[in-house]
Amino acid sequence: FFVVIPCSHRFFLDLSLPFQVLFECVSFAINGDFEISNITSAMDGDYKMSSIISKTDGDFEISIGGQSFTLFGPIQIRSHQRVPSGSREFKELTKKDAQNQLELELEKLLETAPANKRPSIKKEFNGFCELFARFLQEEGPSVDWERIEKLPEDAVRDYGTLPDPPKDALKEMLSGLVVVKLNGGLGTSMGCRGPKSVIPVRSDLTFLDLTVQQIEHLNKTYDANVPLVLMNSFNTDEDTARIIRKYSGLQVEIHTFNQSCYPRLNRDTLLPITKNCNVEADMEAWYPPGHGDFYESFQNSGLLRKFIDQGRKYCFISNIDNLGATVDLNILNLLLSQSNSSAPASEFLMEVTDKTRADVKGGTLINYENKLRLLEIAQVPKEHVDDFKSVKTFKFFNTNNLWVRLDAIERVLKENTLNMEIIVNKKTVPNGLNVIQLETAVGAAMKSFEGGLGINVPRSRFLPVKKTSDLMLVMSNLYSLTNGSLVMSPQRMFPTTPLVKLGDNHFAKGTVIIIANHGDRIDIPSGAVLENKIVSGNLRILDH
Repeated sequence: FFVVIPCSHRFFLDLSLPFQVLFECVSFAINGDFEISNITSAMDGDYKMSSIISKTDGDFEISIGGQSFTLFGPIQIRSHQRVPSGSREFKELTKKDAQNQLELELEKLLETAPANKRPSIKKEFNGFCELFARFLQEEGPSVDWERIEKLPEDAVRDYGTLPDPPKDALKEMLSGLVVVKLNGGLGTSMGCRGPKSVIPVRSDLTFLDLTVQQIEHLNKTYDANVPLVLMNSFNTDEDTARIIRKYSGLQVEIHTFNQSCYPRLNRDTLLPITKNCNVEADMEAWYPPGHGDFYESFQNSGLLRKFIDQGRKYCFISNIDNLGATVDLNILNLLLSQSNSSAPASEFLMEVTDKTRADVKGGTLINYENKLRLLEIAQVPKEHVDDFKSVKTFKFFNTNNLWVRLDAIERVLKENTLNMEIIVNKKTVPNGLNVIQLETAVGAAMKSFEGGLGINVPRSRFLPVKKTSDLMLVMSNLYSLTNGSLVMSPQRMFPTTPLVKLGDNHFAKGTVIIIANHGDRIDIPSGAVLENKIVSGNLRILDH
């Protein structure tokens, strides 16, 4: 916005706006006899607002975007078409302005940080500026649907074809491995506070307990030293640090590092909603930018270079709430045997599994521009969403169990070729302000690596616990617990798990046993309280 003064006594306020750029709703408040508000426009090029002509004989003040202008009457306020040079150039100028404004705000924020923390915070802010710049440049779907090609026959290998590794090589194989668990999430989706990893899952053991048990068993069995690395967020770091002290006597080496901490942006102005770098003072103003931040944060922590210097080759990355994501020696053997042969080694391996109707929104593998890459539903043009959900067209979906070569991570970061699609996550903070947070997904980096490969693994390697219904399943006698790993009962006649859906308001007291035979359906109304009951058969309880 700018004020044009064409003569000594009459002022024109130019309200020309670039296509949709920064504002969804533009409000003009005039401290005088009138107000112009809630002007919403969205067009593909330069445009002018519908003609607004208002006159006043008095002086008044107008506030736009936090800046105040005092105008001396007689005044005429009007909109008019900008004459400049064309839509594309106009968009570029606006994007550049948005980038400059963000960088100025981040500089102000940096000045509020303690002096000893400024170098690390500045490094994070630089990463955020790069992410924001990419966000401004992205236009439309990142995938041209017509250019998606059929997966090559060797793009996804069947897990059943992988050979067992020789037993005398297992210790040496494990010396080349690092296990990484993504531990940045909270338990809010399950009605809990604090890190999700500390929620009891089975026999009073938490996600973190089970993970540590798995790695310790691996190390003891093969006389190995596989380290466990936890990528925390500012939401989980402090609690996790206290909890892992209890594992100090176990045969497992635990490392932690934090992913980045970025400021949430006002959805209208695209500027940070916080005015201070004190994250603890205003947690709602900050966010962890998704697990795609793993690569840079891992390098910034110094752990990437440390493990490369130790001679380690691959890291196995998975969500800490996926109880099926255990170290698989057959997959590790495949990767390391490639490294020792003359054939090019796979730098990035993604575990996929057969898609069912319950997984239609999950990411899938595609062949695009002669490379394997992850396709998420957010990248799909609206007219092709049904195609994306088709179990016949896209047979696999991503489990987010990933095996990535360590020196390849270092190389793509050094060459600045790491490219992941940006996820724009819209939220509303408790004070009612609409914000956005820019995120990336760890699997989206696949296209940045050479020799991408998919492995079609059994469904048992994908056992995520996202809701209380999932928790109910893993707590049931459908599974038994062995050395930190859940094993499905051999009495189960089907390889898939039962579908459990819980309402928002069910309560159970004492011992409640629910028995459902195949094909049976049990409906319990919301708000029902079951106390010391056995529920079985085809039961439907309806509200009267």
